[in-house]
Amino acid sequence: MLNTSVSDTLTGFSVYYLGLFDVQEGYPSRNGTFYILPSFLGVNLLTFLFAQFDRYLAVCYPFFYNRFIARSVVIGTCAFCWIYTYTILIVQNMVPISKAAQINAFGVMTLQIIVLVKVLMTIKLYVIARNHLVREPPSADGDSKKESLRIIVFVVICFLALWCPSFVNIIVRQLTRGGLRFRNEATNPFAIMARLNALVTPALYVWGSPSLRGAVRSTVWRRICPCRPR
Repeated sequence: MLNTSVSDTLTGFSVYYLGLFDVQEGYPSRNGTFYILPSFLGVNLLTFLFAQFDRYLAVCYPFFYNRFIARSVVIGTCAFCWIYTYTILIVQNMVPISKAAQINAFGVMTLQIIVLVKVLMTIKLYVIARNHLVREPPSADGDSKKESLRIIVFVVICFLALWCPSFVNIIVRQLTRGGLRFRNEATNPFAIMARLNALVTPALYVWGSPSLRGAVRSTVWRRICPCRPR
């Protein structure tokens, strides 16, 4: 949750940069950010992908999950999402433009594959949850799994609803000469919809997790608006 919230928040802040400057990423670019800002999406997608595999292992292989998936593994996976994404970005910015364009095209294709895998994993997790979790006896651990799975499913559905128009437009532009083109990212309604995901994801986490909602209320909201002692 923290990893996706951080990447989404940074993506949201990037909207201000895109709006203030006439930014158009690409080859050639105009006032571009060397793909630093768009790469937050890659971090977000990788995190979601690993989160879905995490829930899959927790539901289908609980003994393996409890034995091997420790906090250090989760932290290492989150760090890998950032290191991998920006290592590719560093290489992309160091090679000639022709090679950089090829790497970028490969990255877009990989992004679309990850989105497809996310959809398939969401469907599979839903089927598994319906067939397995219902048969488990009531317990705190089972409730936690159901809560986490429900949040992941809602987040992925909202992600697809907000990002699919942009993905479809990109695919059409790559495969044909059609598609919609805009002057910059700030005037692109599909990009604006996608940036709304930066607000939707943290809101869904807070809405769907009572424990997170209580933590936010006790550690953040009370410091902003402290209650007066009666």
